[in-house]
Amino acid sequence: MSTLDEVKSDVGRDAVLRLVPRQEEAMLRQSVAAIAARFGRTYFARITEEGSLPTELWSVLGEGGFLGINIPAQYGGGGFGLSELHIVAEELAAAGCPMLELVLCQTIAGSVLTRHATAEQRQRWLPGIAAGKHKLAVAMTEPDAGTNFRNLTTMAVRDGDAFVLKGTKTYISGVEGADTILVGARTARPGRNDLGLSLFMVDADAAGLQRQHIPVALRQPEKQWTLYFDDVIVSADRLIGGENQGLVALFDGLIPERIMVAALSAGIGRYALEKAVAYAKERAVWGVPIGTHQAVAHPLAQAQIELSLAKLMIEKAAALYDAGLDASESANAAKYAAAEAGIHCLDQAIQTHGGNGLALEYGLTDLWWLARLFRIAPIPREMILNTVAERVLGLPKSY
Repeated sequence: MSTLDEVKSDVGRDAVLRLVPRQEEAMLRQSVAAIAARFGRTYFARITEEGSLPTELWSVLGEGGFLGINIPAQYGGGGFGLSELHIVAEELAAAGCPMLELVLCQTIAGSVLTRHATAEQRQRWLPGIAAGKHKLAVAMTEPDAGTNFRNLTTMAVRDGDAFVLKGTKTYISGVEGADTILVGARTARPGRNDLGLSLFMVDADAAGLQRQHIPVALRQPEKQWTLYFDDVIVSADRLIGGENQGLVALFDGLIPERIMVAALSAGIGRYALEKAVAYAKERAVWGVPIGTHQAVAHPLAQAQIELSLAKLMIEKAAALYDAGLDASESANAAKYAAAEAGIHCLDQAIQTHGGNGLALEYGLTDLWWLARLFRIAPIPREMILNTVAERVLGLPKSY
């Protein structure tokens, strides 16, 4: 089983907005896992050290139809949704290949364009995304804004049939491999009920757009950048979702982003636990495998339970989003639970390996900062707890 068409042979292209039946889900997982196994953690670590991108793996996934699994069929995609796309992300991460590009391009940009772009815009960009031939980055965060979109200062001023962008974005991932960048900018001062936010598709090599690399401890192919927009001209036909209407469109990308980051966290957790269990079965110090001892076995069992619970919330959030229902609460819960479970699984796997857990050859410690990042991004755990306290429990707003 190697292509998406084979996976969906029994369900057809009309299977949008529903959960995958158990048999087809297993087929999809097996197909992606088989591809990922051909590359694995050794490949991913090597290209990271080389400073390159996983283009070979990306190409194979694109040829098999897996990069377009959530893109509508009329644009060359699979016609499925996040319920399927998150499986692709999880299985890749579970093989040691957590791909942030999936979150940026297929998830955020793909979801925003599918739901809010014009027919001409969808035809312009979605087929390339579905085929894996057009990559997108997303530029929203700014130095002084944090998670408060009201503090965004990048401006887009209309000039006839174009807009002129000026401002700074920081901690933008994967720009080095992107053809286009989805950029959030103000087209009006924030009012009472909106933020005056608009979304633009900006060419990565546009005149006036400069980038500066941010050195970080994260060991991942996608690098981090600060972007400077110095009077970058963007034609009006690259405005997505309408002028001053970008906030609604943006959240149709940010909610899936949380679900997909949760899937990557779950995949990292699975990868780490599999390594830990294998090591605990083989490593014998006092005459028996160390997994015999409850001090080793019970923490791994606890981590497994936490991971299983997190995966259930991911599936719920994805199903709600695909059905067009409010998935914000579930997406926040999934991201929180999976980030905590993922880092717990990885930390316990390192602990199980003892000193070997720090050796790069065991393929654990180089994943630490990515797992740790998911406690912070795309939204920190503290803001998730604020949201749950206010909107779910009805407690007074704290900020």
